[in-house]
This record gives sequence, structure tokens and C-alpha cells, in this order.
Amino acid sequence: MRAPDFWRKRGAAAMLLAPLGALYGASVAFKARHARSFDPKIPVICVGNLTTGGSGKTPLAIALADMLRAKGHKPFFLTRGYGGSTSGPALATRGHSAKIMGDEALLLARTAPTIVAKGRAAGARLAKDKGATVIIMDDGHQNFSLSKSLSLVVVDGQSGFGNGLQIPAGPLREPITQGLARADAVVLVGEGAPDLAGYRGPVLRAHLKAEAGAFAGKNVFAFAGIGRPQKFVASLQDGGAHVTGSCFFADHHPYTDGEIAQLKAIAADAELVTTEKDFVRLTTEQRQGVRLLKVSAVFDDEAAIGRLLDSTAPRP
Repeated sequence: MRAPDFWRKRGAAAMLLAPLGALYGASVAFKARHARSFDPKIPVICVGNLTTGGSGKTPLAIALADMLRAKGHKPFFLTRGYGGSTSGPALATRGHSAKIMGDEALLLARTAPTIVAKGRAAGARLAKDKGATVIIMDDGHQNFSLSKSLSLVVVDGQSGFGNGLQIPAGPLREPITQGLARADAVVLVGEGAPDLAGYRGPVLRAHLKAEAGAFAGKNVFAFAGIGRPQKFVASLQDGGAHVTGSCFFADHHPYTDGEIAQLKAIAADAELVTTEKDFVRLTTEQRQGVRLLKVSAVFDDEAAIGRLLDSTAPRP
């Protein structure tokens, strides 16, 4: 899905759809009040957000897993496997295809064991059975089937909450105040200071660090099917690359052989570059001649996030 332009401001189309958006947010509140959450008896850290689209959740989840492993934990990721066909619960491996497990699961599996499960409670049980000492949920702030020990809400510092309306009128999954009331901490990614609607809890800052130096001075053609592909192009340019052109697809787009062949032809002598999340959706044959831009998340105050992790998941 590509976010419509009217999600950025409150135009006529947004206001016409606003009543439907209010119902969407009310449905989340209803689920929160009536849910019976499963407690897996190990810490569950949720890295979620209030909007659709990319805000940096997956790189942040990976950074948390690295920090927890350094503290002696055995972290497992738990994800819905959006875009994949399996209902799970199942352990994702790098040998699986994105069509089965979803692209985010395959990306996470490069860092730590990853469980894909439409039913989060069943996924948590499997993770614990396989030896997890802590579970990191990539997304799931609006899922109430699993008890959470620490809820981190990720907010893009630049785009914030768009027009402040709920799906389909805007990008929000629920009202800002409603969602932030369940947050133990907010993580602002990148520059900018969006209005957090009176939120009084801890606010951390993180940045996405792209390894774009390898493309400095080179001609590259960028393609991506992610929530905010413009950030990907900006990272390449900031790293000194000369972006000769770009092509964007819907988030989680499954690439065909014909599309990749066409992209390679359009790129001509420029290097064809994509994101890690897109790269894992390509077949082995499609990856030939395609390079990827690696991105990692860095917390500005590692001591602060470290204290939150220690209070949630003490060293084993």
C-alpha cells in the first residue's frame, strides 16, 4: 500500500473519511478493554507505532536484540509475518522465502531466532519452548493477545503523525493520546519534534545510520517497496552517491522476474541498489547485479535505553 497524499494534511478527502477513521480507532479501544492477554512468563518487549508505514521499528528491534544478547539474554523476535502465507507459529530461517514468512521476518532472522505467528500467544509459547529468555515483538502495539512488559512507541521525527487522522482518513491506527497512554517510552527516530499530545513519559532519540559510503561518487539507480522510500534515496545521496533515477513500489511488493529485468535495463551502467527489506524478497537469481544499502539504528543515549532493558529483563 502506498500512503495517499492527503494523509499529510487535512484536505477535503481526509475530512470526508474522518468518521470512518474514528470508528477504526474506537475498534482498537474496544479490543484493548476486552482482550484476555496471555502471559508467557518471560519479558515481552513490544516495538510498535501508531501509524502505518515505515518509522524504523525493525532496525530498532534489531538494535535491542544486540543489546540484550550482550547482557547475556537469548532474545527471540516475534512477528506477524506480514506479506507471508504462513499462519505459524513457525521458526523463520534465511532459507525461507518472503512469500512464506514475510520480508521483515527474514530480515530479523539474520540477527536472532524469529517466530512468525498470526496468533501472538502461540508464537510466544513456541519462542519460550525453544529457549527464549526475552521476546521482542516487531510491531503489535495494537495487538492485545499477549501481555507486554515494555511498550516502546516509535515515531518518525520528521513525518510525525501525518494529518493526525485515523485510517482511512490518515495514517494513524488509533488516536495519538489513546496510543501513547499505553506507551512506556517513546522513541523519536531522526530529526524533528512532533507534537506528542501531552505525553509525559520517557522520550528517547535514535537515528538510522546508513552504510552509504560504499556508493560515494558512484552512479546508482534506486528502487524500493517500503513505507517511506524517499528516506532511502536521501540516505544514498547523503552518502555521496549520484542517484540517476529511482522506482518505487508498494510496501512489501513481491517482485517479478520481469520487473527486475526491466529495472536492470533502466539502470544501464548505474549500480542497481535497494534496501535490505527489499533484498530479502528477491530470489537468488534476481539478486544478481543488485546491491543493498544496510541500515542500523543507533540510540543517542544508550545508557537510558539500557536502564529500561535492565528494569524489564534483568540479566539472567
